Amino acid sequence: MGAMVGIDVRSDGLARAARFGVAVTHEGVEGLSRLPIFSDIDIVFDATSAGAHVKNDAFLRTVNPHIRLIDLTPAAIGPYCIPVVNGDKHLDALNVNMVTCGGQATIPMIAAVSRVAKVHYGEIVASISSKSAGLGTRANIDEFTRTTSKAIEVVGGAVKGKAIIVLNPADPPLVMRDTVYTLSDFADQDSIAESIVRMAGAVQQYVPGYRLKQDVQFDRVDVERPLNIPGMSSRMSGLKTSIYLEVEGAAHYLPTYAGNLDIMTSAALRIAEHMAGRMLAGATI
Repeated sequence: MGAMVGIDVRSDGLARAARFGVAVTHEGVEGLSRLPIFSDIDIVFDATSAGAHVKNDAFLRTVNPHIRLIDLTPAAIGPYCIPVVNGDKHLDALNVNMVTCGGQATIPMIAAVSRVAKVHYGEIVASISSKSAGLGTRANIDEFTRTTSKAIEVVGGAVKGKAIIVLNPADPPLVMRDTVYTLSDFADQDSIAESIVRMAGAVQQYVPGYRLKQDVQFDRVDVERPLNIPGMSSRMSGLKTSIYLEVEGAAHYLPTYAGNLDIMTSAALRIAEHMAGRMLAGATI
C-alpha cells in the first residue's frame, strides 16, 4: 500500500494508516497527486460515491493517463467485474467496476445457475445492517439498484435482472443476508445445486465469511400456472431457484456484521492482485 487518501482531517482511517507509516492526505485525489509517492502508484482503489468517482477518474487521467482505477462505487464507468465470474476478462482495463456489495454476493449465484440452464429472470434482495451503510451507500441507493440490476444481466447471464437493497435497523446489528431468485428453463436440479455449491466455495477463497444459509430450494412453475413478472413481456413458466446467503465480515477493522463492506474490499483486492500479476509479467517479458 502506497498511500491512504481521504477528505476528513480527523479520519480515524487516515490516522491509523499514518501510524503504520503509510503516506496520507486528507485532500482527496488532488492531494494524492501531490504526494512524492504518487509517481510509483499504478492502481487506485476508489471507495467514495458514484458521483465522486466520476470526478476522481477524470482528474487522475489528467495527471497519469495510464493509472488503473478499481471502482468500489456503483458509478460503472468501466466494465463490471465479479472475480469468480469474469475476473480475468478485464485485467487490462484502466477502470473496472466492482458493481455493489449485493452484486458481489449474488451475481456469482446467478452465474452458477446460468452455466446449467438459461436464466430468464434474476432477482436479488440484499439486506445489510443500517450501521454498516455509510453516507456513500445511502446517497447511492438508486445507483445501487440500477448498476446491480444491469450487472445481473451482463455478468450473471439473466435476460432480465432486478435488485433491491434493505437497510436493516436491527440492534444488535445483523450480518449481511442475501436472497437470490432465478427463473430458468427446466433443468436437472442436482446439477444446479452442485454448480451453486461449487461457486460458493470459489467465493469463499477470498471472502471466508461467505456461505449458503440452507440448501438450495426449487419450485416448478408449470405452463398451466405461469408467473406474471413485471418488466417481462409474457407470463412465464420454468424452474424457480431460491438461494439464501450470509456474508460475515472478517472483523480485521470493521465489525463482523459489515460483511457488505468486506466483500467489496476483498473482491477489489483479488482483482488488483491479478492486475498486478499481469503488469509484472508484461514488465519481465
